[in-house]
Amino acid sequence: MVKKYFTSESVTEGHPDKICDQISDGVLDAILSKDPDARVACETACTTGLVLVMGEITTNTYVDIQAIARETIRKIGYDSSDKGFDCDTCAIITSIHEQSPDIALGVDKSLEAKECSEESCINDKYDTGAGDQGMVFGYACDETKELMPLPISLAHRMAKKLSEVRKQGVLPYLRADGKTQVTVEYRDGVPARIDSVVVSSQHSEAVELEQIRRDIIKEVIIPILPAEFVDKNTKFFVNPTGRFVVGGPKGDSGLTGRKIIVDTYGGYACHGGGAFSGKDPTKVDRSAAYMARYIAKR
Repeated sequence: MVKKYFTSESVTEGHPDKICDQISDGVLDAILSKDPDARVACETACTTGLVLVMGEITTNTYVDIQAIARETIRKIGYDSSDKGFDCDTCAIITSIHEQSPDIALGVDKSLEAKECSEESCINDKYDTGAGDQGMVFGYACDETKELMPLPISLAHRMAKKLSEVRKQGVLPYLRADGKTQVTVEYRDGVPARIDSVVVSSQHSEAVELEQIRRDIIKEVIIPILPAEFVDKNTKFFVNPTGRFVVGGPKGDSGLTGRKIIVDTYGGYACHGGGAFSGKDPTKVDRSAAYMARYIAKR
């Protein structure tokens, strides 16, 4: 029997990198809802008290980028300086310019459409080119009902649960920033048991570590883990550093596209290196990766 251990991690919506992903996608969604043919490459960076939204956008519509950024941050849960970041008082800087005309030349019409003289080719506005070359990978497996590897699936579920218990008031002392990690033991290539779980969550200063550990094990970890994979040797680590009061952009700067492994297969399958957030469908980093996953599932 061959034993192997595999670990994947996830992050909550309040992780600095995920804040940036959501702002970039918020801008993208707002533009595409009004102008489906827009070209958007929106990047975001955040740090203590500051958000920078930048990129290349070509569109015939207008969206209020500052308002989108503030509302995104508010929905995540950073609405007070007591939490380390305030959606209403943080500075927001924008630096947006149009897509390069050289890139547009390759995107507006595909090579096949350019070389085709038939009427159907000339009038098909959706026969576009790709904005760049790129490598993408699609993967699926039968370890979970969503056809994802078990470690990343469980890590995602716990990250989502962390946000749920915070927003629903079950654990009101939690804050938005957090990470989860799951290590699964495989035997002959099949998941056999969960070896260890790590959950780190930002919290208010008023709560003791022992209460945090007890509550997160009860409300977040146990409800998510399949009982058949947990045994007496499964290890739970909750806020193992001992304290996580300073978090979000105050504790760590964030950047769009820095959680590409979290966004895909948790390291279980290959990744081409391109991020998803803030990119319209002409960016194959996103659209082709989605299609590759769609094909793999079928």
